[in-house]
Amino acid sequence: MLKLLSIFRITAFLEGISYILLLFLAVPIKYVWEDPQYVKLLGMPHGLLFIIYIVIAFWIKDDMEWSSKDFALVLLASIIPFGTFYVDKHYLTNSNG
Repeated sequence: MLKLLSIFRITAFLEGISYILLLFLAVPIKYVWEDPQYVKLLGMPHGLLFIIYIVIAFWIKDDMEWSSKDFALVLLASIIPFGTFYVDKHYLTNSNG
């Protein structure tokens, strides 16, 4: 469980970074300068990280003893900018695994 939790924390961090870069760098470049290459470059890695984040969240939810509300928040955090950083700080950092 501890190893999976570590992988989840890394995935959450990378997913959060990729989402921020996609939303606040790649998308504006696509629409302001009409250059979609950054969206194409960041889109696939972000999508894979998003899927991995969701799958691991389902795997660890019982071990983490998250309530339905907490689990919903962990999932919702993956679509809110900076959300995965909140999850790491409030749900993963203080965990004994």
